[in-house]
Amino acid sequence: MNVFHSKDALKTFLALAIQGNNSIGFVPTMGAIHQGHLALMEQAINENQLVVVSIFVNPTQFNNNEDLEKYPRTLERDLTIIGQLSPQIIVYAPSVDDIYQGTTVAERFEYDGLENEMEGANRPGHFDGVGTVVKKLFEIVQPQKAYFGEKDFQQLQIIRKMVEKNNMNVEIIGCPIFREENGLAMSSRNERLSDKAKQKAAFIYETLLEAQKLFQRTTLSDVILFVTSSFQNMPDFTLEYFIIADEESLESATKKELGRKYRGFIVVHIEEVRLIDNIAFN
Repeated sequence: MNVFHSKDALKTFLALAIQGNNSIGFVPTMGAIHQGHLALMEQAINENQLVVVSIFVNPTQFNNNEDLEKYPRTLERDLTIIGQLSPQIIVYAPSVDDIYQGTTVAERFEYDGLENEMEGANRPGHFDGVGTVVKKLFEIVQPQKAYFGEKDFQQLQIIRKMVEKNNMNVEIIGCPIFREENGLAMSSRNERLSDKAKQKAAFIYETLLEAQKLFQRTTLSDVILFVTSSFQNMPDFTLEYFIIADEESLESATKKELGRKYRGFIVVHIEEVRLIDNIAFN
């Protein structure tokens, strides 16, 4: 398996590897590889001649330094897992300096208001950091297709908007949320949970499924009340927010309108780990 820590070495390799109409599929990750990441890689393998996976914990998208420090970094394990899936995958695992060249500062982006909702409202500057690193990675790898999981649905929409506004020639492909057997959305942060907390966290998806059913027969305010009251009765959890939003604008909805698609977004804390999830309502 080819592993690169320098963008210049990676670009040189890719320039030689691309022949004819070979396409590059790209899967950006922050490491701590799990089955959700592997599902993205499998789709990329099926749809492209070359697949590049990046492993980079991006400092500019963290608002909390403690969260950045605690984020799992398991490069050797990650490389073993990726190699077992396919030794043909090309891995780019850069240093912060290789990406930011000594200036670890995020660009400012305008996402037509998408950045002001949910995660943007709760984590100021987060999506500037996301846009900065993804744009840099796209410029380095030059993929035709890039794959992102729908667990970070707001991030997915933000990246689509960034690509559109910067006229970048890359197709953004959203892939379904990959879940543990108990329904917990797979995330690198799950590694920080105890086994007991992982089992309890199944309650998040169970509640979303009940909310999805309720959405079909009652008002949005009733659905929100159901979710918030459900977590009030669960002392191990702290509910940061539950929002029902329009899928396109990501604006909070106050009533159902024909022709619009809605999604429920949730953030819950357990054992001081911040877990996010979402579910389509129609």
